[in-house]
Amino acid sequence: MADKLKVTLVKSTIGAIPKHRKTVEALGLRKLNKTVELPDNVAVRGMVKQVCHLVKVEEA
Repeated sequence: MADKLKVTLVKSTIGAIPKHRKTVEALGLRKLNKTVELPDNVAVRGMVKQVCHLVKVEEA
């Protein structure tokens, strides 16, 4: 596994269920097409898997 993940919000959370909105916000993503670098660990991977239809993930 890489030591960092680049997560980009590619789809709006307007129609998403509230749990997914909070997960996206907890990942540090506030606006569309913004990217954050997060540590590659089990917790972050689980959060990304939950909202995989809203984000794009790359290994950094």
